[in-house]
Amino acid sequence: MSLYCSVGSTETDLSEKQLKELLAESLAKLGKRTSVLAVPPDQSREHSRAGDLTRYAWEHYGERMKSVLPAIGTHTPMRPDQIAHMFGSMPQELFRVHNWRTDVETLGELPAEFIREQSEGKLNYTWPAQVNKLISQGGFDLILSIGQVVPHEVIGMANHSKNILIGSGGREGINRSHYLGAVYGMERIMGRAENPVRNVLNRACEKFLRHLPIVYVQTVVGRGKNGGLAVRGLFIGDDLECFLKAAELSLKVNFEMMDEPIKKAVVYLDPKEFHSTWIGNKAVYRTRMALADGAELIILAPGVKEFGEDKGIDALIRKYGYHGTPATLKAVEENADLAADLSAAAHLIHASSEGRFTIRWCPGELSRKEVEGVGFEYGDLKEMTARHDPTKLRHGFNEVNGEKIFFVANPGLGLWAHRSRFESSAAPALAHSHTE
Repeated sequence: MSLYCSVGSTETDLSEKQLKELLAESLAKLGKRTSVLAVPPDQSREHSRAGDLTRYAWEHYGERMKSVLPAIGTHTPMRPDQIAHMFGSMPQELFRVHNWRTDVETLGELPAEFIREQSEGKLNYTWPAQVNKLISQGGFDLILSIGQVVPHEVIGMANHSKNILIGSGGREGINRSHYLGAVYGMERIMGRAENPVRNVLNRACEKFLRHLPIVYVQTVVGRGKNGGLAVRGLFIGDDLECFLKAAELSLKVNFEMMDEPIKKAVVYLDPKEFHSTWIGNKAVYRTRMALADGAELIILAPGVKEFGEDKGIDALIRKYGYHGTPATLKAVEENADLAADLSAAAHLIHASSEGRFTIRWCPGELSRKEVEGVGFEYGDLKEMTARHDPTKLRHGFNEVNGEKIFFVANPGLGLWAHRSRFESSAAPALAHSHTE
């Protein structure tokens, strides 16, 4: 087991040249590889720099890179224009589509006893370790799993084996892991590298993935001084160490501890990245622990046109709505369609405020009737954007017409919490204070 690259700090700002050189140095340490598969994220995680790193790997290996499998999970497959935007000059014919319902193999199962233990007795099912058949049966002598470590609502800190077992995983594995996270409690998980969902994936990785030649390429990305993005770290390895080092840095870079709760927050969703509430509800997940009781969260979402990235999940969201944990658990008990799609149920729990604060969606292409029909408040995008112009707001607290608001330009880059709420649920030790 090896750590090939471990570079980063809160002040590091890796250039394209440095990223390319560090990756090439790490790949050289692997020795000769003749058949390479890259597994990066999709455009919803464009800021991870995984598109650039995948291209650098392709430039390094040339014809020896045989395929690229975006780890889309249940997201909509990438369009050619999205591939070109994120991965640049790479040949489109290299890219394969992951179908989470049909293209998977189950490599083994974790017993129900282990899931029961991890869920504190709340769940009693096995967990199948599922991966795309290209990963398990493709005959590759190197699988590059590329992505960003950042606080995450389902698994505490994103990436590492999640990219393979969830992003490139199957229906049951995705459903049951998401539901475990929701039942255990999102606010007990976010920002923690160790938690029940991660424990499940780590155990599955040890038992069922060891025979696969997987090397993890992990970035940590934060906001730069000029408001743009800065790559704060690059960690490359074939075991858990590269993830743990990246997670430790991510907590310093991406987690902001607030000294006071936020009464009004405005979150902007870039239309290139966010087309659905399924992904766009990061605006809720990542800010909820910083929001005061009775607060208002306004989500400016010019590109959002649907609820679910998947048509089946979209229909379930429209049917059951975001009405909180008790209502969702009851709906799972009483309705076979929702019980058969536990990742949808988990999402309905994650994206509800549990009645604690107002969530006002301002989408570009969903109607008031649609938004209110799933339990959110509606805001007119044009009117709300004029009132809270994202081009004029800076990250953090702003004063708008005499009112104090907190602005987030990209919820995918961070996690926010105020001390009383986070410390009451065993906060991670590493977090920087935001007192503006």
